Amino acid sequence: MIETNLESKISTGALFQNRVIRTILLSVFFLQIGIWVRNYAILLYVIERTNENPVAVSFISVAEFTPIFLFSFIGGAFADRWKPKRTMIWCDLLSALSIFVVLMTLIFGSWKAIFFATLVSSVLSQFSQPSGMKLFKLHVPENLIQLGMSMYQTLFALFMILGPIIGTFVYQHYGINVAIGIMGVAFLLSAASLLLLPPDREENRKEKTTLWEEIKAGFRYVLNNRSLTLLGGCFAAAGLAIGLTQPLTIFLITERLGLPKEQLQWLMAASGIGMILGGGVAMGLSKKTTPQMLLVLGMTVSACGFLVMGLSTQLWLTLAMQFISGLFMPCIHIGINTMILKNTESDFVGRVNGILNPLFMGAMIITMGISGWLKQTFSLVAMFEAAAVLFAVGIIIMLPLLKRMEAQLETE
Repeated sequence: MIETNLESKISTGALFQNRVIRTILLSVFFLQIGIWVRNYAILLYVIERTNENPVAVSFISVAEFTPIFLFSFIGGAFADRWKPKRTMIWCDLLSALSIFVVLMTLIFGSWKAIFFATLVSSVLSQFSQPSGMKLFKLHVPENLIQLGMSMYQTLFALFMILGPIIGTFVYQHYGINVAIGIMGVAFLLSAASLLLLPPDREENRKEKTTLWEEIKAGFRYVLNNRSLTLLGGCFAAAGLAIGLTQPLTIFLITERLGLPKEQLQWLMAASGIGMILGGGVAMGLSKKTTPQMLLVLGMTVSACGFLVMGLSTQLWLTLAMQFISGLFMPCIHIGINTMILKNTESDFVGRVNGILNPLFMGAMIITMGISGWLKQTFSLVAMFEAAAVLFAVGIIIMLPLLKRMEAQLETE
C-alpha cells in the first residue's frame, strides 16, 4: 500500500513537472473562461435583443457547432502540416482579434455581428485543438499521457459548473461590451501562456502532397488501423445514446417524477458535480488501469445509469443515477483520447482527431434531431432503455481491443 501511494505521488509529481502539460492546462484555463463567457453572455444578449426569438437563439448553436463538421477534417490535416505551437498561438491571436472587431462593431454598428464572434472562435478551435493533441503526442511520455488527459478532462468538467455562473455573472453585472472584452483578453492570455511551450521541432517533409491527398491518407490510416476503427464505432454509439436522451431529460422530471420543470436544475447540478469529482476518480484509476478498461468502465456505468433513470419514479434514485453517470463520464473521454494518442503516429494525430471527433458530434446531433419525434412514437422509458442498449453496443464493439490487451498482458 505504501509502495502504491509512493508511485502515485511520483507519477503525479512527474505530471506537473512536465512543461507541456502545465502550459496546455494553463492555456485551457484561460480559453475556458473566454468560451463560457462567450457562450452565456452572447446567449443572454441575443435573448434580450430579440425578445426571446427562438430562430435567433438557434443561430448561436449553428455558429458554434457547424464548424465542427465543415472544418474538423481540414483543421486536422493542417494540424499535421503546420507547427503545433505556432498554430495554437495564431489561432488564439486571431480569435482575440475577431472578438475586438466585434466589440468595435457593437459600439459603432449592428449588434448582429455578435454571431461572428462565436463563428470565428469555433472555426479556429478546429485547428487549435488537434495541434494541442499533437503536442501531447510529441512531448509527453507515454506513461503520463493518460494521467495528463485526466487533468485535461477534470478542467473541462470544472468549467461545466463554473462556466455558466461566470458567464451569467459577467453579463448581468457588466453588460455585453465588458463580456466581449473579457473574451478577447482571455484569448490573449492563452496565446501568451503558449509561448512557454518548447520550440516546435523542425520536420523534413520528404514529398509535397496536396491537402486533399493528406485528408484521404488520414481516412485510409483510420480504416487500416483496427484499434482506431473500433474506437470510432464506440465513439459513434456513445454519441447516439447521449443525443437520444439529452433533450428529453426535462421529461424525467415532469413525466416520470411528476415534478415542476424547474427541478431540472437539480439533475444538472448532480451531473455536473459528478463530472468534477469524476475527473479526480479517473485520475486515480488512470494510474492503475488501461485506457481500454477505463472506456469500458465508463460505458458500462453509463448504460446502467440510463437504464435506471428511465425506469425510476423516485427523485432520489434519479439524482443518484445522474450523479453516478456524471462521475464516470470522464472515463469515456479520457479513455478515448488516450487510446487515440497511443494508437496514432505523430504525423497523423491531427487528422485522426479531425475524423473521430465529428463521428461523436454527428451521431449526437442526429439523435438529438429525431428524439422529439421518437418520443411521440415511443415511451420515455423506451427512449432511455434504447440509450442503454446503444452504450452496450459500444461496449461490444470494444471487446476485441480488450481481448488484445489481455493477450499482451499475458505475454508480458
